Amino acid sequence: MKIAFISGTSIVNSNLFSAWEVKTVETAFGAVKYKSRGDHVLINRHGYGFPLPPHAINYRANIRALADLGFQDIVSLNSTGSLKAEITPGTIVSCGDYVSLQQGPATFYDTELKGGAPVIANNLIPLLVEKLAPEFKIPTGKVYVQMRGPRFETKAEIRIAQHWGDVIGMTAASEADLCSEIGLRYNSLAIADNYANGLEGTEIDFAKFKDLVKSNQEKVNRLFARMLEILA
Repeated sequence: MKIAFISGTSIVNSNLFSAWEVKTVETAFGAVKYKSRGDHVLINRHGYGFPLPPHAINYRANIRALADLGFQDIVSLNSTGSLKAEITPGTIVSCGDYVSLQQGPATFYDTELKGGAPVIANNLIPLLVEKLAPEFKIPTGKVYVQMRGPRFETKAEIRIAQHWGDVIGMTAASEADLCSEIGLRYNSLAIADNYANGLEGTEIDFAKFKDLVKSNQEKVNRLFARMLEILA
């Protein structure tokens, strides 16, 4: 099955992908480096050199690269903070909608009065949810709240965002918008690496966040290993 994966640095650094071939594709929005094996490719949204912070990612180049390479089905894993007490750190969810109000969306239509209707297709999620069970229980239909970054949200911002959605991050809405514009089918998976700032007594900072991401690495490795089997 021809599938493209988008992930963060922790996945690209996983030994699961160490033997995949590294390639580069030129797009109208810049060059994109990716890893490839058979019918699967993997993009690190933050890049392979010095990792770009979320607000500086070249989303247009990443999504255009996947379209130019002939992919229509995209599976994305996004690191998030949980906005709900019941979504404990380490939980993997799928989001069916999103909120992104803090910045204008990345778009392919800078000079045209048009744009795609925002949607998360999730056409592969029912299959993945079924086949990944019972090892992974993945709640679906959650709402992703996107903030600009690169800083984490204030406790006051989190109190507002709790009314908007279930998890909070800095990347998925930008990717989903662009996929919608050019007809790619975006599939959302999000791992809660932490409780959002102030929730359940959490005090969040970047050093703690990196430690929390590391603590979930084994689970994420296993998730990708199973998905590669299911989507072979």
